[in-house]
Amino acid sequence: MEVFMPRKYQEEIFIRAQSSNIIAALDTGSGKTYISVLLIKWIVLQPHARGKVVVFLVPKVALVEQQASFISSQTPLRVRKFHGRLDLELSDRANWKAAFEGADVVVMTAQIFLNVLTHSHWSIDKVSLIIFDECHHTRKNHAYNGIMREYFQVDPAERPKIFGMTASPIWNPKDAEGSLQTLERNLDATVIAVREHVSELLENSPRPVELIKEYYPPPDHYLYLNPNLWDTLSYFRSDDVDIPWDKLLMKYHVTRNSLGPYCADLFIYHDLRPRISQILYQIETSWKEQLGDPLSLYDDENYGFAPMDVDGAVNMPKPPVPVDLEQIDAILTDFQPWFDSSPPSHSSSLSRSSSSSPIPTSTIVSSTPMAPTSHQLPTAQSTVPVTVPLAWCSPKVKALTEVLLEYHTSTFHGIVFVEQRQVAACLAKILGNVPELRGKIRCAELVGHGGGHGSGRQNGGSGGGKGKAAVSVRADVKGMGLARQQDTVRMFREGELNLLIATSVAEEGLDFPACDLVIRFDPLHHMVGYVQSRGRARTKSSSFVIMVQAGHTAHLSRYTMFQSSEPELKRVYQTREGPTRPTSPGMSSDSEEGELEEDDPEDLAVRERYIVPSTGAVLTYGSAIGLINYLCSLIPHDAYTPPPTPKYSGDYAAVLELPASLPLPIDKLVYRGPPRHSKREAKRAVAFLAVKTLHKLDVFDDYLLPITGSKGRSEHDADGRRLVDVSSIPEVLDVQVRDPWTLGPRLRMHVITIDGIDCAGLVTGTELPALELMSEGHTISLRCTDELVFDADEELEKLRMLEDYTKAGLWFCVTGRPITLPITCFVVPLTEHNCIDFEAMQRVIDEPYGTYDWTSVTEADYDRLMVMNCNQYGRALILHNIRKDLTARSVPPPGSREATHATYEDYFMERWTRKTREAFVPTDCPLIEVLSVPRRPSGLYRPMGRLLDVDAFRTQTAPIGSIVPQGACRRMHFSDRVYRAFLFLPRICRRATDLYRAREARFQLGLPPITDDLLIEGTALPTTNAKWNNQRLETLGDSVLKLVTTVHVMNKYPHRHEGQLSQLRQSSVSNRTLLARATEIGLERFLTSEGHNVHIWRYTIPEGEDVLTQMLNSCHAVQRSFARRSLQDCMEATLGAAFSTGGIEMALRAGDALGVSIGNAIPWGLRFSRPPESSPVPPLFSELQVVMGYEFHRGELLVEAVTHPSFATSSGASYQRMEFLGDAVIDLVVMRHLFQKFPEATSGQLSAARSRAVCGPTLASIAVKRLGLHKHLLINNAELSTAINRHVPLLETLMPEDVIVKGWKYDPPKALSDVLESLIGAVLIDSAYNFERTAAVVEVVMSDILDVLTTNLPRDPVSELMVWAATAGCKRIAFQKSQSNMELRRNDSISVVVHDVVVVGPVTATNLSLSKGLAAERARNLLSDPNFEMNLARLCDCVKAIPERPSQAEDPMESAVEETPPSLSDETEEGFATLAKRKLDENFAPNESEDVDVEDAEDAEDADEAGSERGEDAMEE
Repeated sequence: MEVFMPRKYQEEIFIRAQSSNIIAALDTGSGKTYISVLLIKWIVLQPHARGKVVVFLVPKVALVEQQASFISSQTPLRVRKFHGRLDLELSDRANWKAAFEGADVVVMTAQIFLNVLTHSHWSIDKVSLIIFDECHHTRKNHAYNGIMREYFQVDPAERPKIFGMTASPIWNPKDAEGSLQTLERNLDATVIAVREHVSELLENSPRPVELIKEYYPPPDHYLYLNPNLWDTLSYFRSDDVDIPWDKLLMKYHVTRNSLGPYCADLFIYHDLRPRISQILYQIETSWKEQLGDPLSLYDDENYGFAPMDVDGAVNMPKPPVPVDLEQIDAILTDFQPWFDSSPPSHSSSLSRSSSSSPIPTSTIVSSTPMAPTSHQLPTAQSTVPVTVPLAWCSPKVKALTEVLLEYHTSTFHGIVFVEQRQVAACLAKILGNVPELRGKIRCAELVGHGGGHGSGRQNGGSGGGKGKAAVSVRADVKGMGLARQQDTVRMFREGELNLLIATSVAEEGLDFPACDLVIRFDPLHHMVGYVQSRGRARTKSSSFVIMVQAGHTAHLSRYTMFQSSEPELKRVYQTREGPTRPTSPGMSSDSEEGELEEDDPEDLAVRERYIVPSTGAVLTYGSAIGLINYLCSLIPHDAYTPPPTPKYSGDYAAVLELPASLPLPIDKLVYRGPPRHSKREAKRAVAFLAVKTLHKLDVFDDYLLPITGSKGRSEHDADGRRLVDVSSIPEVLDVQVRDPWTLGPRLRMHVITIDGIDCAGLVTGTELPALELMSEGHTISLRCTDELVFDADEELEKLRMLEDYTKAGLWFCVTGRPITLPITCFVVPLTEHNCIDFEAMQRVIDEPYGTYDWTSVTEADYDRLMVMNCNQYGRALILHNIRKDLTARSVPPPGSREATHATYEDYFMERWTRKTREAFVPTDCPLIEVLSVPRRPSGLYRPMGRLLDVDAFRTQTAPIGSIVPQGACRRMHFSDRVYRAFLFLPRICRRATDLYRAREARFQLGLPPITDDLLIEGTALPTTNAKWNNQRLETLGDSVLKLVTTVHVMNKYPHRHEGQLSQLRQSSVSNRTLLARATEIGLERFLTSEGHNVHIWRYTIPEGEDVLTQMLNSCHAVQRSFARRSLQDCMEATLGAAFSTGGIEMALRAGDALGVSIGNAIPWGLRFSRPPESSPVPPLFSELQVVMGYEFHRGELLVEAVTHPSFATSSGASYQRMEFLGDAVIDLVVMRHLFQKFPEATSGQLSAARSRAVCGPTLASIAVKRLGLHKHLLINNAELSTAINRHVPLLETLMPEDVIVKGWKYDPPKALSDVLESLIGAVLIDSAYNFERTAAVVEVVMSDILDVLTTNLPRDPVSELMVWAATAGCKRIAFQKSQSNMELRRNDSISVVVHDVVVVGPVTATNLSLSKGLAAERARNLLSDPNFEMNLARLCDCVKAIPERPSQAEDPMESAVEETPPSLSDETEEGFATLAKRKLDENFAPNESEDVDVEDAEDAEDADEAGSERGEDAMEE
């Protein structure tokens, strides 16, 4: 980092800036920015500046990066930078606030900061210092002046300090004092200059030598090509080709007069070439869509071959190309060797090919060499392919060449300033190829960011003229992007370039090396330009050359006046002593010499400010036009419809006509402004009036923005309710979850009934809800009988008995191992009157491991008495028979498993002996036959509504039998009834927990009566490893939420268009919003996340907690941890549960309780009742109503539903809002159908099937084949009509199966699917929002598709490639975008790159999504082909790992916190691999029907062995 030390004159200015607002007038290169850094360091230390931010403003985008980097290098402060090309949208209020709060210094363009202020994202009183770089721009309607107008609205005590920096504070040398006063008034600051250290300043800011270079006027004739390019093209000027010929002619002559005929033709060539390429590309693209069945076009077997037409007979001929267009293209191609060294564009082949021969399909789906991607920059130096003799150039260029030769050295650096961009571009291209300069000059242009000249209709026209819409094109001449600007400046700074041809963008601010030579190629117009450009020549040996045409006295006299008046102008502000500064802005001299149109004082006097009281947002004349444009830019439009734009007419009393696609009353689409003295002011006035009115209509919100938030990041939902900040919520939550298992001062007795027999009691501190469940054919129920009361002197003793008895039973019957922590519920034996049988409990407590006394055992105890082999502690056995005829020394019969040994004793000794102990095998007792009883320690169960055969019917499996010595077995004191109660206890406890939480949630959250099982399912997280969790309901609830929110925003904001509604809906359904609402209502208290560990009893008092405290105070909560994303999933799942229970009405009630933006819980039929009077339906739609099975009450809704935006007029709206609504309706109807039809399908399967059913190609096929909507669609666009007619024959012949499976290969016009969605939206509105009636229409219309729709569909090709690659273990695959035609400046091709090798592509199709699908399909086939030289086995050296199915017993927290990183892209290897792993995991999702809750024999055996050793240790204790 370069360390700067302040100079004396810098310290002088810095000290004066501390005491007041100042404007530092210092020459370029004198270090003004360093003074501002000193001031920043000082201001942040002041007490009044705490909590405030410093704002550093610049007039140009390129300066943002430069100044921010300098401040960061000189201070430890947090510096943020903003300009229009950084990804932070104006509507993203939350992030703007966070950005300012997280910064000490913000560097930004002035317009951005003005927008931030006027939309109340930040305020002036939260700023400690504003620095204006190049502050002389603070005049008229510049954003600097707009910011200062907001500054003056603030109380003087709250205003920030102002520091301005400029080398030229005076615009008009004829009124120097007036110019200074205006600048000072506008900036509320005083202009100062260095007084005490002038000599040091002059030493560090030397003046260059100023010279005049005269040149002769341009001649009428040159020794040049005859005919030249322009003369040749002029013969073929035609209205059929939408090119702004008049504007081109004007620029042609400007360039010819300035540079000569070659440069003029060079400009024409490079302007027309991309225009013609774009037109030909559009024609070619249109022809591609006519070629026939996309399936036959893109199937592997036809890959690269031309397809047949729909009838399969002949190839479709190419579309006609206007003759003039063909000739222009041919002329440009012929002249290409003179002007362009790059290879010809493939697009020109269209005009060259015979009209009868088709274009090869390889131009449609190509595998051409990789084209540079859009982010790759061309080299800064760009030259022409021929030597350019000075005879082809103007005398002005010859004079420039002479100056460059005179001043050229090996270390030469120079800048040539020109006025127009095309002059800069052409001059930069030819200078290096002028023979006299070859090898000496390395140059490039440096121009601004703005758009080019001329404009045709974008993306086609309205379809009015013959062939004209097809060949219209926007101007493609643009300025330089920021990256190219920075690259050019860097190359100049590092010496790769030694000459820049620059427009005014290089006059100000940019950090250039001091130049040896600066040339003003074009005339000077104002004092600022003179001072700023001369400042680039700031070494003692620098020269500043002014080029003046011989005999042009006006230009020469203007320069002479600037030069002679500058010393006097400087004295004006250098010698003033304490000038008086006005306290507020007013009228003054705010003009410069030569300006034509001024803001009239009377116009300025009547300007208004419109302030929104609730937010402080401000509407001004300067911001109104931009807001109207912003609103219109958000209106959605398809590829065939021009972007909707506002239209201004009139001169001094403007009329504004808004696009008819805005859903406004007819009288609110046109505004007539007041008369003004200038056209510009009249336009601002009418825009101001329109925005005011639109705000009152709620088209603009209270921040005067057409949308709220960005990408789901709004601070408010659609109702304007503030969202809590969720940024501080950790990814994993530690929360207190409601739980019934506590002791407390009052205990309740519950009776466990199995198959109608009361088997045992369950005691806990909470009254549990009554429950019933089925498992393995047994019906189990639980009911609360009464409160359990003990005598005070016996209470502790009785509780100890309950705990000891229960722990013994859990060890023996459930866990197979001892329990050490205090437990929170007790199982007790019951007498015949359902009282606690303390005697039976005492027997177990006295002999917890049973007794060897068999004297009381009779045959009546067979198949009832429970025993335990002391050699196998923990295994429950039932006595089947006593074999008094056998002892341990008996010989086993042949064929038995013991027959491998001589006696039973030998078998037992080998079987039961362990390293630490020898088996106990008594020989003086009979053997007994016993049956093993498997444990069922898991709490997994299915609700009554989702039982499988394994639940409803008893398993007819013979129990495992064996023979053991009677003397080695203990007779247990547990009855078979109690044992059965213990067996089902985990399921009883789990069910009781689920019911308790569900009912607590219903009561505390105010939920409607959602069925218990659905509410339980909706709050069960995947970490439970349960047979059912919230994922299916979450998928259904997502569709429910989408619809109820859509209906609400549609009706709440009747005048907002589809683009605005989409943003509103997104702000209400985003994960951030759902998380905020879930946090507000405390939803986390009711979620079930506990997994099932078969050997750990979870219903215990946590370790470290006091038992006495639990006894005295009931604690109905336990600590649990789960991922925060679970909250938003459960919000949607709860909505899904409510919808499944009671339809839309119950979903509305649930949404209202959850805080979702749905308006309220009033049913739609009551909220949105339709007018009682019906209106006729036009006869055009009679047949359509019959096919739909629905008769419209309001005919105008049906007309609106079929009206394309191109047909919409001020007297009627288009279908866009209804399409927005219908999309949500179809989504929910299809999802409900899938949810009910496939109860075992996973969430991923449901989502995949839904996406196939509601995608554009599927809906388009229904619109055409089922309803014939293409006949009813009202369109006024020739291109769109042609495209629809081309697709209709194909769509009419497609089978539903083809659409579902291969729909991704189709690309019909979006209008076909849109009109179907809008029609369904119209039905919902017309039926008074009767969802069930509308759903019936959808099901009828989509019946063919729904009948063939399954959840076992083949994956789309991108997913198939990802899953296959993840299975193969490859982690180095990615997609790569590219451009098939660099002149078009957009990505339209996809390649598949494997281990840095392009395996497939670039593949080009009609849209990027289709390109990706085709590339993925091709890559999957080739990579798996063993004969392909670049198959995956040969390319991939990643570690191969066969994916294992996720374990059912995996750590639930590990899976809970594993979330996909944000902003994943399959264009990176990491992103592709991560997305592939997700899809693979979804592929291995466990099936709900699998049963994993019963220990198998091997698990039981292992548990018994482990329990045996622990049991033996316990007995010794």
